[in-house]
Amino acid sequence: MDRILPVGKLNLDLLRDLLARCPCSDPRVLVGPGIGEDVAVVELEDRCLVLKTDPITFATDQIGWYAVHVNANDIATSGASPRWFLATLLLPEKLTTEHLVVAIFDQISAACREIGASLVGGHTEITYGLDRPIVVGQMIGEVPKGHLVRSDGAQVGDSLLLTKGLGLEAAALIAREKADELRRLGYDEQHIEALRNVLRDPGISVLREAQVACQAGRVHAMHDPTEGGVATGLWELALAAKVGVEVEEEELQRLNHYADVFEKFGLDPLGVIGSGALLIAAGEEHAERMLWKLLEAGVQAAIIGNVVHASKGCKIRGGGQPPKGGVLRDLPRYDQDEITKLFA
Repeated sequence: MDRILPVGKLNLDLLRDLLARCPCSDPRVLVGPGIGEDVAVVELEDRCLVLKTDPITFATDQIGWYAVHVNANDIATSGASPRWFLATLLLPEKLTTEHLVVAIFDQISAACREIGASLVGGHTEITYGLDRPIVVGQMIGEVPKGHLVRSDGAQVGDSLLLTKGLGLEAAALIAREKADELRRLGYDEQHIEALRNVLRDPGISVLREAQVACQAGRVHAMHDPTEGGVATGLWELALAAKVGVEVEEEELQRLNHYADVFEKFGLDPLGVIGSGALLIAAGEEHAERMLWKLLEAGVQAAIIGNVVHASKGCKIRGGGQPPKGGVLRDLPRYDQDEITKLFA
């Protein structure tokens, strides 16, 4: 009997099998579809085009703004600059007003201006079977050949840095979509508004910190955790590069700024949607300078672990005495984002 798949990302093993059925024969494609790959990269003379598509399905408030920045983030992880944006808007029948459509377009326009990109096309329709708008974004960027950063570039011995923290996007999403539940849990309006505002401050864009990291030293790989959170982002980075990772729970907890919210809703902060964070793999000799430069630029960050041989798998160390004590255990992987528990 054919089984029904759960909400969220496809299981990575299934996705790997599906991608194997779609080989790419164009020699100009430097990066094609693969587990852990954020973008596609096409070689064009002295530079590369970097392409990304991602939908916004959880958020309704500021959905157009989300769509631009979430897609631009993956362009940034390749060391590229986002330039051209296309949007497909799927709007629910009997719920779509002219005001809603205008608002989404205004959000897209404002977000494009913020990052220096242009809206160059797309498609808009009112369609069957939806209870909320969906925006599918496509961002195209460019980067000189010698400055391309690949998702599969992490090397054994690299240090792993994480910026901003766990679940920034999830915290903002809960405040914007579940404010009544937060009030019932005892959160006052000031606290709820502060959570809403993390969407912009510190913000879900990682463009600035990606640029700071690349200017500070040689970046081997970058990845922005989205669905499945930082834990799944680490798995994806490791699978792309065919390596393992060991991360320190103590260092991750330093960046667990919204722990109280996730605890109240029974969500694991390691597995909630995490746009706004950036994972960086860099040689140990560059990592400390990158950390210093990020902190100097006002970006919270920490060295959370290191890249190890693939035979060691993906592990997290915790439960012992600091500094960096405890037992190694398997790093969890969230094929279904924790936030889906609130939107089922």
